[in-house]
Amino acid sequence: MSELVAVAFDSITEAEQVLAELKRLQKEYLIDFEDAVIAVRRPDGEVDLRQSVNLMGISAAGGGLWGSLWGALVGMLFLNPLVGFAIGAAVGAGSGALAGKLNDYGINDDFMRNLSQALKPNTSALFVLIRKVQPEKVLNELSRFRGHVLRSSLSPEQESRLQAALSSTSATSGTASGTPSPPMHP
Repeated sequence: MSELVAVAFDSITEAEQVLAELKRLQKEYLIDFEDAVIAVRRPDGEVDLRQSVNLMGISAAGGGLWGSLWGALVGMLFLNPLVGFAIGAAVGAGSGALAGKLNDYGINDDFMRNLSQALKPNTSALFVLIRKVQPEKVLNELSRFRGHVLRSSLSPEQESRLQAALSSTSATSGTASGTPSPPMHP
């Protein structure tokens, strides 16, 4: 079962830095996530969601593959498999792209927008849907960032450990007192 973690940051760029670090850790097989989205609250108060997975492109590629396979099979019935292959690929890619655009896999966009309304302008949040994780190693790597856990489906103990790692004094950014200031309205 996947776990959802939403962490707020005091700057727009810090969520991007943490996501880049998580992608590096994923290449090292220390974490495996289904979906990751950065929410940025602009100065005008609007929330932008930046998907890390291009669902439209993935669906188009999958649809093109299936469409070309079925097109070639149907084309063989009419003695023209190359034309069937080409038409099937085009129709499959188009329908796959449309399906990817209309479907919302992973973390619900409305949930992220609603939760991100609590962010101050010029701040960001990172939403991650995690399949597997090596907690000790990942927490150690994340301890150089400073953030505030907004919401999670982790156990209270796991959430406390994550918040402690994100609040550690080894972080280079944050307030002078060494305690994190959550980027939310009180």
